[in-house]
Amino acid sequence: MKTELLRIAEGVASQAIEGEQVEVVAVHGKETEIRVYQGEIESFTAAESQGVGIRVVSDGKQGMAYAGSLDRSVLKETLEEARDNASFGTSDEFQAIAEPDGVDSVSLELLNPALSSFANEEKIAMAVDLEKSIIGSDPRIIGVESTDYVDSINTSAIVTTTGIHRASQEGGCYLAASSLASDGVDTQTGFGYSVGRSPDQLDVQKASSDAAERATRLLGAKKADSGKMTVILDPYVTAQFLGIIGSTLSGEALLKGRSLFADRDGDQVGPNFLTLIDDPTDADAFTATEADGEGLASRRNILIDNGFLNGFLHNSYTARALGKSSTGSAVRSYNSSPGAGPLALTLIPGVSSQEELIEEVGEGMLIQGVAGLHSGVNPVSGDFSAGAEGLMIREGQIAEPVREVTIASTLQRMLLDIQSVGNDLERLPMRSSGVSIVVNDIMVSGV
Repeated sequence: MKTELLRIAEGVASQAIEGEQVEVVAVHGKETEIRVYQGEIESFTAAESQGVGIRVVSDGKQGMAYAGSLDRSVLKETLEEARDNASFGTSDEFQAIAEPDGVDSVSLELLNPALSSFANEEKIAMAVDLEKSIIGSDPRIIGVESTDYVDSINTSAIVTTTGIHRASQEGGCYLAASSLASDGVDTQTGFGYSVGRSPDQLDVQKASSDAAERATRLLGAKKADSGKMTVILDPYVTAQFLGIIGSTLSGEALLKGRSLFADRDGDQVGPNFLTLIDDPTDADAFTATEADGEGLASRRNILIDNGFLNGFLHNSYTARALGKSSTGSAVRSYNSSPGAGPLALTLIPGVSSQEELIEEVGEGMLIQGVAGLHSGVNPVSGDFSAGAEGLMIREGQIAEPVREVTIASTLQRMLLDIQSVGNDLERLPMRSSGVSIVVNDIMVSGV
């Protein structure tokens, strides 16, 4: 499939005329989504898709067109449409197709053959086993709202008239479930998940125990007392915050005047043990990739280095506009032009387990879930406010559950107030990995 997609992309790019740059992205994907309920298949989707995206740049004007077909006549029409769109574009001196930058790709094994050969019957059985495991894990579990098995295999090729010529294949899968627990008075939900490159890396027991524990330990939850306190963010919550912070560390956010870190290169923005990296060359990251959305080699970028802001993430356009070099951080789908942002964010883990962090904190709150975070964050000022639920920490032990509380601070203050980073790195089906972190002086509003 890689060879075929490269051939198609080469054929389109070869039709470029004098004075224009052409970029062709051809893709093919397979995806399976299975949901079971009460031991039966509730929904089953097995989809196969393909498409092409074509960008044309001429005299600083960009045109973009795409189609969900690789038929030869469709490819020709799509190229002509991209040319036509470029003729109506606004000239931009920084607009151009990316050129090879001399950075060598890291060779990654991102498609496990076992994923391709895993039978649908076995996928269904795995989802059914997960549901059974959750139901049998605790007498307070009264049901499972959803149990999902999801996998995907994606092949892509990118060819440009500027010299980029690349194809890749990536695959991954995950299990996810949402459980329902009741003590006869209160009812709570909890989720669990497991991710991997192949089905044999999925851990049914982990997903089951997480889903059951997250639901049962919140039974009887009440509002917490209001006030500033030390909190521990669960890895899943940390990953959500990192996704927002990463988006503000992009050249695109800088150009739009929407980065709270503008003009802060070299400033201390966190404690000296805090290091934030975007590393799509880490094969264990769910969104690892050999190349970015423009076909440049992906690379390990240090965004915060021992507490100091080290730089921003750039695609070729933001790099040209800001006088920088691309960091191999173009993000896009075949039907969109490249943006700039993180590909695989993570904090460098510390040495303490979450249990040890709880003991060290002594008094505070473990936050295991947040709601409305993305809508509750101002990316320019850094102010955030979000609903939260979790468990109080008293005398170094987990205590009573709490819900319907609001946590508030600023992203800048939160980074500076991080006291510890845990060693419990969790890979998630998203662009950020999670790890427990301890943060001082978070405002908690409850009763």
